[in-house]
This record gives sequence, structure tokens and C-alpha cells, in this order.
Amino acid sequence: MDKKEHKDLLILKHAVESTVEGFVTIDEHHQVVFFNKAAENIFGYTRDEVVGKDLNAIMSPSCSENHRESVARYVKTRIPSRIGHETEMLATRKSGETFPVLISFSVTEVNGKLFFTGIVRDLTETKKLQKQIIRSERLAALGQSIAEITHEIKNPLMLIGGFAQQLSRTIKDEKGHQKLHIIIQEVERLERLLAELREFYVPPSIASERIDIEDLQEETLSMVRKECSENNVKIELQVDKAARFVEGDRNKLKQVLLNLIKNSVDAMEQGGTLSITARPAGENVEITIVDEGCGIPEAEKEKIFSPFYTTKSHGTGLGLSISKRIIEEHKGGSLHVESEEGKGTTFTITLPAFHDAPRTSGEDKI
Repeated sequence: MDKKEHKDLLILKHAVESTVEGFVTIDEHHQVVFFNKAAENIFGYTRDEVVGKDLNAIMSPSCSENHRESVARYVKTRIPSRIGHETEMLATRKSGETFPVLISFSVTEVNGKLFFTGIVRDLTETKKLQKQIIRSERLAALGQSIAEITHEIKNPLMLIGGFAQQLSRTIKDEKGHQKLHIIIQEVERLERLLAELREFYVPPSIASERIDIEDLQEETLSMVRKECSENNVKIELQVDKAARFVEGDRNKLKQVLLNLIKNSVDAMEQGGTLSITARPAGENVEITIVDEGCGIPEAEKEKIFSPFYTTKSHGTGLGLSISKRIIEEHKGGSLHVESEEGKGTTFTITLPAFHDAPRTSGEDKI
């Protein structure tokens, strides 16, 4: 090999090493002879763990058997089955996790020996994005239907509620008065349900503004202090100075905080301490709401953010679903729960910290 060929080979090797696709090359005997950096990242194996070993080491048993048969058949007949085509399949990482990949196969003959190369593209994020797009399209269509239905139902409900209230002021019969009171309560419940249905299924418009977390928490807590006092719930609020300001929608975040705090108060039937803290977490702010209530059974923990799931006799089951969606609509936002039955619950909200816009080079010069 002359200097030019050697240089060209190095350039080609560097190019292959720099790709985002994994390159895995095996010989006729199914042994790995090349495994690039991207392949290491995709499969979780180091090059030393794979090169010189049988390809079976990084393949699921079902794929391994078919692949070995395909290689042996091509070596014998020179008739390709998958060579020259892209195939979508499930692969397995070193951790045991299965994930979708797109693989294109090629074969090269060098000095009378055959080498088979698979170019592997991890489709995990692509599949997630596709699911999100499909879900968004379905929610948009459903949201339009919900908006139309709630509009049609809301007007008759308002009339029923209005007439019931008028009648309740004139009827003297105690039983009749009780029945009208039930009608009024049920109308109010249905109106709340319609409002929450609309909010859950119609995508919200999230504002972006500077929010003082300490001020927002105080404002929210002022709405539940009486309820806390009646239920013997003590409130502790701590906001780190470095975590005082977040970026988001003030009204929506107030709605989320109020919902989580009321849930925590409801969970502390025997009283207790409600602790709310805000602290920095990298480029974000982490807000935790910790109660000493009854906790959530392990079997129910995965369901609490599902629409219409509730353990309350008077709940709609949409509050936590709406709260989670609102937080996730904020860039980098997340809402998680940790709980142990009988030992309380912790809700953790992550929001982007507010940063002042960077100054341009010409500002504040003397």
C-alpha cells in the first residue's frame, strides 16, 4: 500500500468513526472485525468487548439464528436476501433493553474474502417523536369535538341551574327544597367537569414571563390557609434565593400549585406538616410539595396522572392530568411523584429558571 492509499484509508476510517450511524462489519465466519464509536454508543458495548467475537454476543437469540443462516447462505450461493435493502427490526443493548433500529446491509469482497457490514440507525427517538405527533393530531381532533360538545351542553346546564336557584328561593316545602339543592350541586359539578374536559383536551397557550416563586406560593397558600387551619395542617415554605425566579405562565402554574396543595391537604385527614421548597437544579428550579398524608399505594402510583382516575368521591380525575400536561408544556418542565403508603407523598415540579437576556456588546459601556 503506497502513502496515498494509506492516507485515503485513514480519511475513510475517520469518516466512518465520526458518523452517527453504527457500523458493524463481520467476516464470513460471523466474527466482528469492525465496530465504530457510534455502534458502541448504540449497543452499549465497548469495541474490545465485541471485535474478534462472534456477532451473536450483541444480538438477540431470534435475530442471531436468522442472521447466521443468511450469511452462510450468501457465502454458499452468492444470492442476497437482505443485502442492499433497509430492514427495521428490534435490537438489544448490553443492558438487556430492546429498541428499534433501521439496518442497511452491504457486502464487500477483499482478497477473495467476504465482509458483511450493517449500518445501524437507532430509531428510539424517531419512534417517540412519531408517537408524539400522532398523539398531538388525535388530541387536536378530539379537542375540537370536545369544544363543540361542551358548548352545546353548557348553555342548557346554565338554564337548569339558574331556574333551580330561582325555584329554591320560592319553594317552602323542605323535601322539594332539598331536591332543588341537589340539582344545583350536580349542575355545578357538571359545569366543573366540562371546564376541565375542555382544558384537558384543548391545547393551552402557555405564556412565558418572569415569575417570583416565593410571591406565587404565598398567593396560592393564601387561598388554602383557612382550609389548612381547619384540618390542623401546618405550612412550611422555603425558597432558596438562587431559585426564586422561574420562566413560565403565572396563571397556569398557580392552577397547578393550588391543585397539588389541595390534594396534599386532603390527604392529611389527621393533620400534619405541608412542606414546600424551591431550590436550584442546574439550569432549572425544582419545587417540591411534601405532605404527611396517607400516601399512595404502589399499585395506584402509575395511574394518578391518568385522565378520570380519582380516589375522591367528588373528584373528576382530571386535576393531576391537567397539572402534568401544563408543566410539560413548559420547556424542560416535568412533574413527578414519590409516595409510600402511610408515609406521605412528594410531588416534584421542575421548571426552567428565569435568566435575564444577555447584554449586547454595546450596552452599559462607559
